[in-house]
Amino acid sequence: MRYVRRAAALFLSLGLAGPAAAAQDYPDHPVRIVVPQTPGGASDTLARIIGQRLGDSWQQSVVVENRAGAGGNLGMEAVLGADADGYTLLMSYVGTQAINGALYKQLSFDPGTDFAPVATLATLPFVLVTRPDAPFRSVQDVIQAARQGRITYGSAGNGSVNHLLGEMFSSAAKVPLQHVPYRGAAAALQDLRGGRIDVVFTSLPSVAGSIKSGALRPIAVTSARRASAFDHIPTIAEAGLQGFDVTPWFGLMAPKGTPAERIARINRDVNAALRDPQLIERFTAQGAEPYATSPEEFAALLRADVAKWGEVVRASGASVD
Repeated sequence: MRYVRRAAALFLSLGLAGPAAAAQDYPDHPVRIVVPQTPGGASDTLARIIGQRLGDSWQQSVVVENRAGAGGNLGMEAVLGADADGYTLLMSYVGTQAINGALYKQLSFDPGTDFAPVATLATLPFVLVTRPDAPFRSVQDVIQAARQGRITYGSAGNGSVNHLLGEMFSSAAKVPLQHVPYRGAAAALQDLRGGRIDVVFTSLPSVAGSIKSGALRPIAVTSARRASAFDHIPTIAEAGLQGFDVTPWFGLMAPKGTPAERIARINRDVNAALRDPQLIERFTAQGAEPYATSPEEFAALLRADVAKWGEVVRASGASVD
């Protein structure tokens, strides 16, 4: 009987230690971060910065994989098809998780509920840019030009954040803007440089180098405050459109059903990385502000933004079927 009690106690202790041991042993092989956009944009840049930092901390490879297409839906599908074990993560942002559900009517999954929020990484503004030889240098110049004729603005596609920002700007300024959708922001920026469109709203990291080199002229950022590393760029609100504030978040998610203890482990390690001065410097150099939350806070943020951006999509009339 004594041996039975000892055996029972042993099995009980192993069961209780299971989740803690699983979190402590994680990761014991490479982790994959799927970026559902093309290389060079904000999602890709931030994923590679945090991936390198986590890899150093875990002493394990963190592989960044770009799976672009269908507005981010192909990458999300790839993550949903992976094991829910914490070894496949999604680099998410407000566009894929809070907008696509309202934009795409035939999705086989729900971007807002079929993923487990793990950790936010950063918030960052978008920036309104034009060519160096363009005739407008300020928000008021753009507004005046739009009143005299049509200003064309490029986007990453119908219903993208770039597109919806143009709709919000047009509504706030009460001027018409002509939307020209592209298959990705890179194509829009290429046509902007070539003089085929007038302006583009794009993420600050995707054009940080071009702004610094003078290849593109920044007009204004979409956030309520100026970006610390680009404080020479005014905000749209400063230019007279009071209350204009769009500062998208970026973060890591996992397939629904990923063990809570592994989500907690990743969240803890990401938040520790976000306090590291070297990582903070790398983020701010891209115009991003480190943004740490718990998984529960991230989930609440996502729910609020699904409701907020759903209204914006409906007001714009954008739809992708």
